[in-house]
Amino acid sequence: MMRQTSTFSGRRRALLRGVGGAAALLGAGSAALLAGCAARMDRGAATPAPAAPASGVPLHTPALRLIGEARLPYRMSFQGTALGGLSGIDYDPVRDLYYVISDDGSNARFYTARMALGRERLGTPQLLEATLLKQADGRPYPGRAGGAEDPDPESIRWNRTSGTLLWASEGDSRLGTPPALREMRADGRLLRDFPLPPMFTPGPARGPRPNLGFEGMTLTPDGATAWLALEGPMQQDGPTPAAGAAGGACRFTQIDLRSGRALRQIAYVPDAIPHAPRPPGATADNGVSEVLMADPHQMLVLERAYMSGVGNSLRLYSIDTRQGSDTLALAALTPGGYQAVRKELLVDFAQLGLARLDNTEGMCWGPALPATPSRPAARSLVFVSDDNFNPRQITQFVALEFNR
Repeated sequence: MMRQTSTFSGRRRALLRGVGGAAALLGAGSAALLAGCAARMDRGAATPAPAAPASGVPLHTPALRLIGEARLPYRMSFQGTALGGLSGIDYDPVRDLYYVISDDGSNARFYTARMALGRERLGTPQLLEATLLKQADGRPYPGRAGGAEDPDPESIRWNRTSGTLLWASEGDSRLGTPPALREMRADGRLLRDFPLPPMFTPGPARGPRPNLGFEGMTLTPDGATAWLALEGPMQQDGPTPAAGAAGGACRFTQIDLRSGRALRQIAYVPDAIPHAPRPPGATADNGVSEVLMADPHQMLVLERAYMSGVGNSLRLYSIDTRQGSDTLALAALTPGGYQAVRKELLVDFAQLGLARLDNTEGMCWGPALPATPSRPAARSLVFVSDDNFNPRQITQFVALEFNR
């Protein structure tokens, strides 16, 4: 996919051709929920895409209940930035703070926010601060206009052990820029750029495909290691999914945060594209948009699909990271040469009762939900969608009650 402008999300820029000029910026105080949106969206239908059979087999479906959703206005003005492109989210329970990162590479930044979240309600997010991502010398990334790297932040995690933030960049294989894992202080200043296995360096017929680099990242509960998830298969690892046919495997790589060494790598196969696009031959894709550790070994995997003329599909899976082959030493993933991890379908978002599914890319644990006379204690899961700075999409926060 070709890059449209530096303010658009990397993997969705090509879908926005023909979209007119942006709407005027809204005032900083206009953080109320958006009213319903009647226009049909390029990256999301007005109603959820119909469900289709998934490859994961539900073993023992946990209780996953919709608490609520909240939306922020298109290009809401806040501290000199236009809100949008929210691609990753994490939560610090000690300070009751959310960290939300934007993939606007021309002005790379993250926001801190608070949201009231209870058993029956998700409040409107209240933005507190916008923080620029900075290089080691303290200067913001200049982006391509400055003749330097245009970062594509896609995931952010708060490490309570170190008191630092980690963020993953998708990179740009068309420019020879590999995906990256970086650590920064809470003020956005770079502390470390982790060395990664050479397999992630783009090359002819090898390495990550354009817009299918590191889309997901999660930390183990002890804060000692990070898992990096490719959105789609690398060039040497098989085709991308098609309608009715799964493609090659995505590699999930575990990184030791003390040494920076890659420890293990597993293969995960996303579903086939759930529905054929309309008209036939139009844009359609499916891949991993975020990952999240539920405990030291169980990982939640969010698959996000888009089908032109149909809409978005979102499915949440669970895997055990101890299963499957260690693929770290495999130059290519060929049929019969490895064992992919087994996945368990937890929920299809089309069954949650949301009025709209959009381009959801961020996922984190929210505050604990205490027991009530009628319900046991539970965890909350919070999701955020990337509107691609497109007026036909939405910035949507969703909260679920998770019992497992």
